[in-house]
Amino acid sequence: MKPEQITFRPAAAQDAAAIKALVRLVRINPMALDWSRFLIASAAEGQLVACGQIKPHGEGTLELASIAVHPDWRGQGLAREVIARLLAGAARPLYLTCRSELEPFYAKFGFRRLAARELTPYFRRIQKLANLFMFREGGSLSVMRLD
Repeated sequence: MKPEQITFRPAAAQDAAAIKALVRLVRINPMALDWSRFLIASAAEGQLVACGQIKPHGEGTLELASIAVHPDWRGQGLAREVIARLLAGAARPLYLTCRSELEPFYAKFGFRRLAARELTPYFRRIQKLANLFMFREGGSLSVMRLD
């Protein structure tokens, strides 16, 4: 399937299960998956092939999150397109968390890695927990921001 045969649209209630399945398939954070915040990309036959959301946090910050592309559809620019569409309407500053090796990808959109002293309490806690439990064998969780 070619990328031009992909439809991008806001998610609907009936997309909730497919969003959760895709997020779990690609092994990213499955928490706070409110379908109403998602932008999805669907193939011609209706298969969900990519998604992402802007997630609000209790402290008033917004996070670019849940960027997921089905493994069969990687390398076709779908993540870039989902991100570009989400950023077009998003308030600033906008945060994200990612594996440290993905920093160059997000830097292309203008995100920069935050130093520890710049982290909000929420992101400081998330980074500490992720680095303690998820990255025991190398790598780390980066927190980035777009101003």
